[in-house]
Amino acid sequence: MVHVRFVTPDGRKIEAEGAEGDSLLSAGQAAGMPLEGTCEGQMACSTCHVVVAPDWFGKLDIASEDEEDMLDLAAGVEGTSRLSCQITLTSALDGLEVRIPQHVHDVQRR
Repeated sequence: MVHVRFVTPDGRKIEAEGAEGDSLLSAGQAAGMPLEGTCEGQMACSTCHVVVAPDWFGKLDIASEDEEDMLDLAAGVEGTSRLSCQITLTSALDGLEVRIPQHVHDVQRR
């Protein structure tokens, strides 16, 4: 299992885990994080936007041009923003920390 830490908009740290090969989105959703993932990982929305801790950002594969285009539509984008559906969990990412942006709205959690 790959361990991940999500930091919520109010500063709480939530520990989660996922199997190698799973997306960060699926691990976050399983842990109850407000990551909507409306397009189900097809990169047609930005509802799974996270901000990766700077220490971890360089360990990720480089974002594709399509992912960068979708991030342009996300609220609260920062220099280390990524779409969690595009981050595949590997043993090299064990301990990864990401922050849920302040401007998140998960319509599935009404």
